[in-house]
Amino acid sequence: MTTLSLTIDDQKAAVLEDKAKRCGLTTETLLLASIDNLITDPALDFENAMKHVLSKNHELYQRLA
Repeated sequence: MTTLSLTIDDQKAAVLEDKAKRCGLTTETLLLASIDNLITDPALDFENAMKHVLSKNHELYQRLA
């Protein structure tokens, strides 16, 4: 498994954290789900990709929480 590290500005980090909280997820889980969806279905925009992956894997995320 590969570990990635990136630097983003504080405003973007706050937005990501807020979106993750609203979905009941950690920021890392939200980012991983988004990356997975972008890789598997790049035609969807980010919001739709996030919603699709979260709904598709809802039961898994519930068990992981």
